[in-house]
Amino acid sequence: MTDKNELAQIGVVGLAVMGSNLARNFARNGNTVAVYNRSPEKTHALIEAHGEEGNFVPSETIEDFVASLERPRKAIIMVKAGKATDAVIDQLAEAMDDGDIIIDGGNALFTDTIRREKDVAARGKHFVGAGISGGEEGALNGPAIMPGGPKESWETLGPILESIAANVDGTPCVTHIGADGAGHFVKMVHNGIEYADMQVIGEAYQLLRYGAGMEPAEIAEVFREWNSGDLDSYLIEITAEVLAQKDPETGAPLVDVIVDAAGQKGTGRWTAINGLELGVPITGIAESVFARALSSSTAQRNAAQEGQLPAGTIKALDVDKAEFIEDVRRALYAAKLIAYSQGFDEIKAGSEEFGWDVDPRDLATIWRGGCIIRAKFLDRIRAAYDNNADLPALILDPYFKGELEDLIDPWRRVVVAATQLGLPAPVFASSLSYYDSLRAERLPAALIQGQRDFFGAHTFKRTDKPGTFHIEWSGDRSLTQTD
Repeated sequence: MTDKNELAQIGVVGLAVMGSNLARNFARNGNTVAVYNRSPEKTHALIEAHGEEGNFVPSETIEDFVASLERPRKAIIMVKAGKATDAVIDQLAEAMDDGDIIIDGGNALFTDTIRREKDVAARGKHFVGAGISGGEEGALNGPAIMPGGPKESWETLGPILESIAANVDGTPCVTHIGADGAGHFVKMVHNGIEYADMQVIGEAYQLLRYGAGMEPAEIAEVFREWNSGDLDSYLIEITAEVLAQKDPETGAPLVDVIVDAAGQKGTGRWTAINGLELGVPITGIAESVFARALSSSTAQRNAAQEGQLPAGTIKALDVDKAEFIEDVRRALYAAKLIAYSQGFDEIKAGSEEFGWDVDPRDLATIWRGGCIIRAKFLDRIRAAYDNNADLPALILDPYFKGELEDLIDPWRRVVVAATQLGLPAPVFASSLSYYDSLRAERLPAALIQGQRDFFGAHTFKRTDKPGTFHIEWSGDRSLTQTD
């Protein structure tokens, strides 16, 4: 139902699928919701189709929309990232009063959110960048929400966001993440973990399909079984559904009809770029971004296949099928742990860089429901940070170290098998290399630093005494201490 005379507790600007579903979620949970879209037709369509789900207050102008909100006004923007978001922010800031709150619920780059928060604060209003995860279904039935912005804004927004968030064991999957861009930063890294998780699941499928010679429907049953154990997660669950699906037109497995070129909207790429900028080795996440880019490089791939790039000696799988399936399961679990560990490393580094004081325990709590990367072992991640809030790396937690003792040998066997079979496994392999690099007593970086000193006088440190040193490479090769 609608009532133009009733003031709304919350407003939603942008009524495409995500915005429309979010508005419906608010209304279903007892909130009166103001709704506005630049094209009034979408507003009318929402009211016509779903007006009976709760109280909606539709408007056809920004001014009417703002006037329909109770104070302090709270409006969530769900429009395309970039200039469209800036335009709506400007319109709202112009029409709102001091102390009102503008929330960007899209996938904005966190540096844009930092800029916008400063600009809006200078105009006397509050700005909150809120990461919202769960896709269309989550927006409607309960997402995980990661709001940043001023702490005082959370005091106002908290109850209404808790009313629509997913809920696990009585705990809403939403909490204040930190100042300015913290919410969108954490959502960005969440999506980066999602990229790695999806890619390594794809690699596991590829190995079972073309290494063990299994058909999609058979692999679907394997994934269903895996979803009842340590790998219990949303992505494993939907993987089984996708692999079991037949194409409605041909009856062939749907996965065989879909073009093998993965799309991306930018958040994974942002995560990889930021990892490089912070100097955090998020190798599994970065490889998953590159894997998507390579899959879409169709001209290169076609040329390589037509040119018949040499494959070398390809060995058929020579192990028991059931044993290989179990090895792949364990390797998948290990690589997933690395993805989460690397993601939490990047969040820690970003929090320190920007002064956000993000608590990893909060993230492990709110990611248990609603979001795409929700998984059974997030409870274990929460426990790990409860035991030691200053963990150097998640995989150094005693529980996860114990898990990896059982996973490492199958993980190695799977990477070797992928190489022998000629099947690409970039996240399986890069995650294993990362793991081995962490535990290595010496790395070839010593040689690299010697090379840097040779051609650029970049100096080096020694293992046997403090200080910074340089070799006179073009002279008598004597050692000079530079500090």
